[in-house]
Parts: sequence; C-alpha cells; structure tokens
Amino acid sequence: MSSSTTTATSTSAVTALTRPSRLRRGDRVAIVAPSGPVPEERLKAGLAALREWGLEPHVGRHVLDPHPSLGHLASTDEHRARDLQEAWCDPSFAAVVSARGGYGTQRVLDLLDWDRLREAGPKLFVGYSDLTVLHEALSQRLGLATLHAPMPTTAAFLEDAATRDHLRRSLFDPESVLTVGPGEGSRTLVPGRARGITLGGNLSLLAAERGTPHARPSADGAIVLLEDIDQPPYSIDRMLTQLLRSGWFTGVAGIALGSWTACGDPEEVGAVLRDRLEPLGVPVVEELGFGHGPSTPTLPLGVPAVLDADARTLTYDEPGLL
Repeated sequence: MSSSTTTATSTSAVTALTRPSRLRRGDRVAIVAPSGPVPEERLKAGLAALREWGLEPHVGRHVLDPHPSLGHLASTDEHRARDLQEAWCDPSFAAVVSARGGYGTQRVLDLLDWDRLREAGPKLFVGYSDLTVLHEALSQRLGLATLHAPMPTTAAFLEDAATRDHLRRSLFDPESVLTVGPGEGSRTLVPGRARGITLGGNLSLLAAERGTPHARPSADGAIVLLEDIDQPPYSIDRMLTQLLRSGWFTGVAGIALGSWTACGDPEEVGAVLRDRLEPLGVPVVEELGFGHGPSTPTLPLGVPAVLDADARTLTYDEPGLL
C-alpha cells in the first residue's frame, strides 16, 4: 500500500561497495566493446573528447572487428571477453570504459576469469544500458562500485555539453556532483525519503538476468534506478511484474525512475509505472533525467544515497570515486 509520507531506511543485505579511485590528467583508460558494433567515426569523436580532458584512451584490439555472422555484436564473444579482461588486468589502465551499449554483454560474462579480475584489484568501470549486467556482475562478484554513465559513442555524450560536463566532473571532481535532480519534468509518484545503496540501470537487463549466476538475489534495502528504451508499455509491465513476482523488490527502500525513450505514449508508460510500483509503498520519483534521453547525468552504483521524493532529488552520502 502507498502512503502519503514514507520514510525508508536501509537495514539491508545490500552494503556499500569498494569505490575505485578518481581519474587524473594523464591517466590511461581502456575502451572496450562488450556489446554492439561500434561506429568508427563516432568512436573517433568520443576519443577526441576524452583526450581534451587530459586522458589517454586506448582502444581494445577487437573493438572495431565485425562479428563473422551476427551483425548486432561487436566481434566474437571470445574477442569481446578478451579485450575486457586484458584491459581490467592491465595495471596501467585506471579505468575501463564501454564504447557503447546495444546487446551482447550477457554473452561474455561467463567467459571472464573472475578470479583474475578480482586479483587485479579495484578499477573504475563506466557504461550503461546493456552494460547493466556488467555493473551487476562487478558488484556481486568483485564488490565494486561503478558509474552508470554515458559512453563515448553515444548521442548524449557527443551532442550534449551538460552530459559531458557531468561525466567529466564525476570522473575528476566527484564531490561536485553529489546531488542529481530535480530534473525537468520530474514528478513525485510516492512521497517520502529513503536511504540506501544505489543499484540498477536498464529494466530489460535486470529482468533478463533473473536466475543467472550473476543476478542479485533482491534489491533489499537499496535505492533502485530504472530506465529503458524501445519497450512498449505492456513490456514494461511484464518486466516489472517478473521482478515483483520473483521477490526482487522485496525490502526495496526507494525507486528513482529515469527516461523511457521510444516506449510509446508517456501517459500509458506512467500508468504502468504507477500501477506496478506505487503499491510497494516506498518513495518513488519519476523522470529523474538519467537513461537514454538526449541528456543524462552520471550516477554512481553501489554508493549510499538519499532519495527525497518530495524534493525530487537523489543525494549521495559520499562521492562515487575516492
């Protein structure tokens, strides 16, 4: 049941994760493609922007290789996994950045040597969308906080100055971006304040991961971030219902909703979100501004924060990076 005022505090199994170090000028960063094929011209533009920040981006060996038969993938599963693992285990790289989303990350997770990744120590990972499953795996397997952030070939990164600036500050000066919101068009769905560890990302991938070895058992005590693209209202309903029926939302502290780009009539989408999430009785904010829209903020995952549904803000207790 929903309430007029809700206060939720985490007593959760979800605990704050190890935060990697912030970036500094001169740092080497690895660009990998665990998902879809990478447009070369957009990659060049993204690399140029990273260099303007004083970073030294290095592209994985197979990032621009086509898959021999599946055009929706960037190279073979083995090559994509190898690029990711080599980058993570190379101590000269301060961060691993996904070039883009798309589809394919699920296919590489079981090809990674997680013991070697763990032995390599904490490292910054940047990505979103299809990379939601890698965020979850890094959280569950390595206990590592990550950044849900725009990638260097995406339209928001290349075309929106505010998106780039928020990512730049998140990487180099994370204390300056502790609060996100209120966004344009943001609304309070269920009022109240909630405290918990942030997790989540793309709804489709969170639902698709249920029952896999890397899946989080539940969002108990967490502030869940949800967004998606190209999903009609009935699909959003189905995926939320799956997460509800499987018990994934049991004990959730609060929910922050991002963009639902190309998901059909916004009124229908909003009706589904209210129908499925309002009965949880926890603070919920709509349209906080992250996701597949023309502009998106960078959001740390695995870091304690307060969701103030009345003020329509998400405020982190500490920076996402050390």
